[in-house]
Amino acid sequence: MNVSVSHIRRALQESYSVQEAANLSRIVCCEMLGQTTIDYYLGKDIILSSKEMQKLNGILARLLNFEPIQYIQGTARFLERSYHVAPGVLIPRPETEELVEMVLKKIPDRPVRVLDMGTGSGIIGVTLALELKERAKEVVLADISPQALDLALENAMRLGARVSTVQTDLFENIPLEKPVLRQEGADSSASVPEEEEKDAGREMRFDVIVANLPYIADGEELAPEVMKDPHTALFGGPEGWEIIERFLARARDYLNENGFVALEIGHDQAAAVTQIMDGYGYNYIEVLKDMSGVARFPFGYH
Repeated sequence: MNVSVSHIRRALQESYSVQEAANLSRIVCCEMLGQTTIDYYLGKDIILSSKEMQKLNGILARLLNFEPIQYIQGTARFLERSYHVAPGVLIPRPETEELVEMVLKKIPDRPVRVLDMGTGSGIIGVTLALELKERAKEVVLADISPQALDLALENAMRLGARVSTVQTDLFENIPLEKPVLRQEGADSSASVPEEEEKDAGREMRFDVIVANLPYIADGEELAPEVMKDPHTALFGGPEGWEIIERFLARARDYLNENGFVALEIGHDQAAAVTQIMDGYGYNYIEVLKDMSGVARFPFGYH
């Protein structure tokens, strides 16, 4: 059966603006139904089987319920790479791409250890591992959700990034020192393997700690499609920055000398967050602006 592009666009306009409906209809037609871009812009009908028609109706129903197109596709683009996403992890925003680009410019030209706190689907940490290449001495992805870490590890393996993961509520399960591990019942006087001895007591500190933590104030009204993101990844407390403050209270202890933290924050939080950073002893604090001119990305050094 034939379905017109204009029919799909008009259906989406029940819930979206004209521009949003046009963007979504292009993704549905070209990326999900296989229509060529030329045929789409020429307004040619799409010929669908009954099974494909059922697929289209299902897609439209989910979109009209404001489900993000990335969840429906199962993928999201981030700095020219495709990452798997799923309900339960935050869909990356363009601002986060800007954050990663800024972090890359500030990382010194030497091997570094990187921590991506609140990694979600792993987009920040995996991207840094891939872009840094041999300079990525170690990249750790941390999140409170085991499901998120499974997805992050899947993305890392699919894209060929070397990372490790840790399930933790902020720094709760990240020790400042790596303990010596002995086999149960082993003689305490027995010699420790050379590799293990070398690693014993190693400080778990990083040169770069990046975090895109929840920063929206509880109760703030958001667009319906944004509310489909996991609320634990959106709302950061009554003022919005409470989880960020918990993070900053401990993050400096995990930085190597001359290491830095980098954050993404809300559009009106720069003054509050810089005051928090100053109170916890961060040095050379600066808040960089996004492409819209909003003070969005605080950086602070050990």
